[in-house]
Amino acid sequence: MKPFVLLKLATLALLAVVPDARSQPHVSGPAIFNVKDYAATGRKADDARPAIQRAIDACAVAGGGIVRVPPGDYTAGTLHLRSQVQFEIQAGATVFASLDPKAYEFGQVPSKAALFFGEDLENVSISGAGTVDGQAEYEWREDDFEHAFDHKTQMQAMGKSLMRSFPKGFPQRQVFPHLVWLGRSRNVQISGLKFVRSPSWTLALYACERAVFEHLDIRSSLKEAVWADGIDLDGCKEVSVSHCTIETGDDCIVFISAEAWGPALPCENITVRHCRLSSASAGVKFSEGNKAGIRGVVVRDTVLTNVNRGFVFSTTLGGSISDVLLAHLTIDCRRFDWFWAGDGQPFHFRITRLSEFNKEPLKPGEPPPGAIRNVTIRDVRARAAGSSLIHGHADSWLEGICLENVKVRLAADSLAPFDKAEHALDFRRARNLKVKSVAVSWGKPALEAWKSALYFEDVQNLELDGFVGRGAWPDRDAPALVLNQVSNAVVHHSRASDGTRAFLKVTGSRSGGVCLQGNDLRNAEVPCQIDKGLRPDAVRMLEGRFPK
Repeated sequence: MKPFVLLKLATLALLAVVPDARSQPHVSGPAIFNVKDYAATGRKADDARPAIQRAIDACAVAGGGIVRVPPGDYTAGTLHLRSQVQFEIQAGATVFASLDPKAYEFGQVPSKAALFFGEDLENVSISGAGTVDGQAEYEWREDDFEHAFDHKTQMQAMGKSLMRSFPKGFPQRQVFPHLVWLGRSRNVQISGLKFVRSPSWTLALYACERAVFEHLDIRSSLKEAVWADGIDLDGCKEVSVSHCTIETGDDCIVFISAEAWGPALPCENITVRHCRLSSASAGVKFSEGNKAGIRGVVVRDTVLTNVNRGFVFSTTLGGSISDVLLAHLTIDCRRFDWFWAGDGQPFHFRITRLSEFNKEPLKPGEPPPGAIRNVTIRDVRARAAGSSLIHGHADSWLEGICLENVKVRLAADSLAPFDKAEHALDFRRARNLKVKSVAVSWGKPALEAWKSALYFEDVQNLELDGFVGRGAWPDRDAPALVLNQVSNAVVHHSRASDGTRAFLKVTGSRSGGVCLQGNDLRNAEVPCQIDKGLRPDAVRMLEGRFPK
């Protein structure tokens, strides 16, 4: 049989067993609702809000689908998202937030004003490769806003300028919209887009569950964009933030449990991973606006560069912060202008009452201070411009804090108008504290105010294992390590760096139960200094040379 006959027979046999594609049932994707089909022009000067809203509503009536914004420029005020609607902004498309305050709907709560708005939604997404532009504008003038702010007091004392940025029109203008505000919604996804120049918190969620933020690029001015946070999660749970770049004037990622938008709810079960964060304030902030608690948070495999503060743990309204893991991080800090909170520190823990926060007398019925407990920080490389203050409250000590494999280098900032750095890591009012494999080094030139690598005050049950470092000044009486009012402490497997004059100083009438074991103190001129007022058995050195 000829070859072409064999080929023809083989083809007929194949067609006999493969169904005709034309006979197969038609499989289609989600319905597409192109905003241009609803009269959107794609010209920035035109009001696209009515057309885009018609497309959203039509999609919702049809049971869901994709509302597509094709390339072009679209200006809109409040757009009400709907359940089952996927809002897609294609590459080459930009949705601009209107500059007209009257374009936003928010009921009686101006802080809910937003370009994209939704409440009580299910299965909603905002995605694509396009841009959302808030068109925020700022103006510089003498400060007349901050009152109980230490930085302002210091600037005034030095006779420095108090010029700072404000959103244009503040305070007369009351509406500064978010780019996205969602409340009490489930199964939310925001991905792929670029969000720029937000006039307020860029993405704000209240009481939402199962939210995903991924592959986002969020940017506002590091110099001017006050109050333009990146992602704020208030009373949310089951949230993932991954592969995002956030460069914001204010905090990049914030966890809150407040009651501005409804009852205070716990903020819990949140992961942040593989992100890059830059902020004139904080990279990640556990906000002082915390009433019902923040817990179950993991931040890992993330790089924080050009941040005023790396991580802030602050509670002021009585709420707790607990069960937190920070791991595999790179932090590079620097100071920003005086009106930004922060002093170039990788970590800042603070517990206050509201009256203390506002520098006011204690008010009747004010709730007790909140709590911070069970926080683990490990595998971190940090360059600091200020002291990391890890402080509890006199009425609420830190509990169960652990630092492991953390390397910190403190460097001076010659351009800063003031510098409050003293100790590299400063721990106060803490119980059951573990500090393992921590190393501290100092940049040059050293500041006159610099002192010890590690400072502990009012600490009970301390384990210090594998510390490496020295005081800031090799030729001065600045010990590498200070234990002040510390009881039941073990210092072992630690090493004095070259140039150490005194390795350890133990002071304070309540200090005792301090044990040194297995340390390498050959580089220290004085292994241990002990205050004369302490009991003879307050410090025991099980191995090595005991000082006279």
